[in-house]
Amino acid sequence: MKRAEVTEKILTAKRLKELTWEEIAKKIGGASKIIVTAACMGQMKMTKEQATKAGKLFGLGKEEVLLLQEVPYRGSLPQIPPTDPLIYRFYELVQVYGTTWKELIQEEFGDGIMSAIDFDMTLERQPDQKGDRVKIGMSGKFLGYKSY
Repeated sequence: MKRAEVTEKILTAKRLKELTWEEIAKKIGGASKIIVTAACMGQMKMTKEQATKAGKLFGLGKEEVLLLQEVPYRGSLPQIPPTDPLIYRFYELVQVYGTTWKELIQEEFGDGIMSAIDFDMTLERQPDQKGDRVKIGMSGKFLGYKSY
């Protein structure tokens, strides 16, 4: 059994049960909608309690529930650059603004990086008369480089 097969089974159950990620996150609990969704998509691990709830919700077997608790092999893009238009826009954002983010973060914090491990994200819909907007907030711990 591969972790990707568990993700496919989860997505099939989500579709058949007509569940939203918000509903799934509430039923599994213990983390934000973003973390629960990432875990269901195979990019984060679940606690035993969360995996057990997910197993019941999605009709998963014992091995599948155990796989939800393992540290995943992260990185879900099938190819670079991504071909999915929505995901490509994030790739495009990094291409266009990556050097700007780097300059501004290093000017403010010094030589280092923003953690993708000690990280939080929010996502919300902002109504707008010209068309609703997607608002994403990202917060990662700053990790300064050490001099040896």
